[in-house]
Amino acid sequence: MRRRAEPIYRQVQDYVVNLVSGPDFAPGDRVPSERMLAETLGVNRMTVRKAIDGLVARRLLERNGTSGTRLPLPHVARPIDVRSSLGITRIIRDGGGAPGNRLLHFGEAHASESVARRLDLPIGAELVMFRRLWTVDGDPFCIETSYLPAARFPDLMAEHLVAGQSLYAFLAERYGVAAATTDREISVGAPTDVEARLLQLERNDPILVLRLVARDAQGRPFEYMKSANHPQHVVFRTTAAG
Repeated sequence: MRRRAEPIYRQVQDYVVNLVSGPDFAPGDRVPSERMLAETLGVNRMTVRKAIDGLVARRLLERNGTSGTRLPLPHVARPIDVRSSLGITRIIRDGGGAPGNRLLHFGEAHASESVARRLDLPIGAELVMFRRLWTVDGDPFCIETSYLPAARFPDLMAEHLVAGQSLYAFLAERYGVAAATTDREISVGAPTDVEARLLQLERNDPILVLRLVARDAQGRPFEYMKSANHPQHVVFRTTAAG
């Protein structure tokens, strides 16, 4: 370890991150003690303490007075196998958390090639675009950016979204458009500067990216959404059919 120019405590951090990223560790599991890490790596415990302090500050690890240092448990378990998306507010409350949200942007946009393809629209078609920051127990965990065809949702305004209600419930009630199916893609990505700041991440930390296309009963797409999720606060889950 000492052959590298990087500070020793950062080398310890790299070792711990690689260790807990392997198949033997899951959220909630304890990591090796500072004494054990010091003995394994041949460094002093103060160096290990500094390394662990840094990982705790970045929320990659958390300390508990009785159970040592462990991987944080995710605050939000998002389902990926339902026919139509549950509202985030309901998902958080079902998990025992307190939801919160802030509307970051609402306005008009024009469909890029990528968005037009997903919404089956001509390039440049008029859209309604809005972005919301969601929190659980005060901690930011995802930023969701939605694109809707403006022609299908006339007079949609920011005031309709500030209360954090379910978008799909509102669209069904006001416009008679209900989500029958959703296409979902999940990947790992890098946050933008704005996403990193709002999610309280380091610029080089990864994020979980959910891309979703919602379709009505006739199979017509009416929403394309990109969701940037904090990797320590969110887990995506599916349930096998019984």
